[in-house]
Amino acid sequence: MLNNLDTYDIILASGSPRRRELLQQLGVPFRVVTLSGIDESHPDGLSPEDTARHICRNKAKAYKPLLTDDTLIITADTIVCLGNDILGKPADEADACQMLQRLAGRTHQVVTGVTVVTQTRTETIAVTTDVTFSPLTEEEIAHYVHLYKPLDKAGAYGIQEWIGMAAVERISGSYWNVIGLPVHQLYRLLKTF
Repeated sequence: MLNNLDTYDIILASGSPRRRELLQQLGVPFRVVTLSGIDESHPDGLSPEDTARHICRNKAKAYKPLLTDDTLIITADTIVCLGNDILGKPADEADACQMLQRLAGRTHQVVTGVTVVTQTRTETIAVTTDVTFSPLTEEEIAHYVHLYKPLDKAGAYGIQEWIGMAAVERISGSYWNVIGLPVHQLYRLLKTF
């Protein structure tokens, strides 16, 4: 459906297997290139949306040396916010359990920033989804963390896993965004390239 992209060598600048799967399902031909050591810091005081935009733009800057006339690069960053606190990837299982204890019984926001860049154009979007968790027992949290090892996930959970079925009461916004790539909004953006 995205025939306008046929002339591009599309690079997904992410090691996330979830992003890779979602982009494949969208029907976009691409290859994955990952770089290490990309600065994912951000200035204090930014809104969650601006934080996600800032980080994915920084990722895009790191990939600029790969740009040629026919290259299109997609970068993304997902953050989980509880109030004004950004919950990144947990350091270890104990940290993951603490994050999930904080999320239990509350509504939080998942924000994904996406940057699409070519030699002549850079566009960035940010998409926010509200996610409400049911209360969780310590045993439920420990079960999830022990079995699924969500150390590579912002906020210490994957909605597509057991915890999504057992704990997510409702979402308001894009489900795919919570997985890590707002494919509807990305599709609309890619149509303009």
